[in-house]
Amino acid sequence: MGLFKIYPEPKEGQKIEMKKGKLWVPDKPIIPVIYGDGSGPDCSKNGITVLDAAVKKAYGGRKKIVWFPVEAGQEAFNKRGEWMPTDTTTAIKHYLVSIKGPLETPVGGGHRSLNVALRQECDLYCCVRPVQWFEGVPNPVKEPEKLDVVVFRENTEDVYAGIEWKQGTPEAQKMIAFLATQMGKKVRADSGIGVKPMSATGSKRLIRAAIKYAIANKRRSVTMMHKGNIMKFTEGAFREWGYEVAKEFGDQVVTEQEIAEKFGGQKPEGKVLVNDRIADSMFQQILLRPGEYDVIATPNLNGDYISDAAAAQVGGLGIAPGGNINYDTGLAVFEATHGTAPKYAGQDKVNPGSFILSGVMMLEYLGWKEAAALVNRGFAGAIKAKRVTYDFARQMEGAEEVKSSEFAQEIIKHM
Repeated sequence: MGLFKIYPEPKEGQKIEMKKGKLWVPDKPIIPVIYGDGSGPDCSKNGITVLDAAVKKAYGGRKKIVWFPVEAGQEAFNKRGEWMPTDTTTAIKHYLVSIKGPLETPVGGGHRSLNVALRQECDLYCCVRPVQWFEGVPNPVKEPEKLDVVVFRENTEDVYAGIEWKQGTPEAQKMIAFLATQMGKKVRADSGIGVKPMSATGSKRLIRAAIKYAIANKRRSVTMMHKGNIMKFTEGAFREWGYEVAKEFGDQVVTEQEIAEKFGGQKPEGKVLVNDRIADSMFQQILLRPGEYDVIATPNLNGDYISDAAAAQVGGLGIAPGGNINYDTGLAVFEATHGTAPKYAGQDKVNPGSFILSGVMMLEYLGWKEAAALVNRGFAGAIKAKRVTYDFARQMEGAEEVKSSEFAQEIIKHM
């Protein structure tokens, strides 16, 4: 019996593996792809066209991605009666590296977020969101080029853990009674109840990954974003655990306190600064002083907010890539970070940039940096040529609006 019940296994290619703590990537890696809901298939398929062209151009046919389509979301429910088939998570875990389009999540009722479920099921504890501006992309700020940050968002805990009970249910009432009688905390009787767990384990491995990334990529700083002045034993602990982790890196890092006490107020050359900022202040800081921030490490909810807010400064979620990564196991799911835009489904209209740039992250993760560089070059060239999808065209003077597939071809042309 094969590995899958509902999918035919790829007839060529090999799986990516972790060997001695490092990712081993064959020349023809098998990579599962979830096309997504709504406009997701348009974005994903056009994005794959771009990624394939870059790999072919970079390596002359010596390397090739073997795409393995798997199902999730509305497509899976319509065909299989389930939102996330077991075979899909099996494929993602077995082949280690995958990529996906956007999946629909109802607000309020309905099924739980498939994105959150996938991150928790696969223990993808780092949500990595690079945010940078491409020249020519319309944006709402005067100096978008000053913002160049990478957000490391903890992906498995905080209020996203899904531990909550609806107002009026026996479970909510039981929790309210327990808090009153056993913990001495009064909560209104008509409340919904949620629990916010944040562990030393989850926080430390996230911050450790952020610092390692900063060192490896010669970034200047890692800033812990938290609301520890109010939530002292969750987000405040996140900050404290972060400074404990910083000590593991010895003289490779330096804190603001050490700069003041040991280095006369001047950051030593070659060291990564580890500091922290209160969450509400951070939203001001990235607007008013964006050039001072580099890598931002955050708990789950803060990271969700700040990564989208930062993306808005450089043109929006249409060009915001993301990756969900477990650096210990090597397991990684890269994803378009925008919504499904169902009203444009099948119209070949929506900007595929988020999927494409998430593909760039994936190529870099594989070590295929030459192909990644070609995609970035082509993307920048297409924007400069002003042949862009509707979301950019309506804001760019003299731009020509093109279809999603035509924008993909424009990117390839400028590689």
